[in-house]
Amino acid sequence: MAKNEDGRIGVVAGLVRTTFLVDAVYAQSSRERGLTPQQGQLLCVLMAQPYSMSELGAMLGLAKSSMTGLVDRTERNGLVRREPDPRDTRAVRVALTPRGGQLADEFYAETCRRIDRLTAGLSGAERDTLASLLGRVVADNEAPVVFLELDETGRPPQEA
Repeated sequence: MAKNEDGRIGVVAGLVRTTFLVDAVYAQSSRERGLTPQQGQLLCVLMAQPYSMSELGAMLGLAKSSMTGLVDRTERNGLVRREPDPRDTRAVRVALTPRGGQLADEFYAETCRRIDRLTAGLSGAERDTLASLLGRVVADNEAPVVFLELDETGRPPQEA
């Protein structure tokens, strides 16, 4: 996992180190808004639409009890609400409150700006190549949609 003879790092080390960089951005953006990184992730996921607890647990890789605790804490902060699931009267869906939606937009936009700056040293062509390759890795591994793309104006997507 050391550097190659030409000074470059390998794919594994590069992906792992990139994960640490992105996690650090998430942590800093979250802290500045009084959130945990997990709450920041939850808000970003919910920007697209409300989800059931089991869907959220699968997307975020959390056990049922951990998911319940995360939603409980975020709900106490007035950022999400539980609402009846129209397809299953025994279940609930988790949705952003108006305050949660505003905070999600701010958190999302700032986190995107900071993550985008991580690639500031790359040319446009290099950024396009990186995006294409990462897109393939994400698609090949069926990664859940836990973070949406900015729209063409550079703003967070509107809730569905």
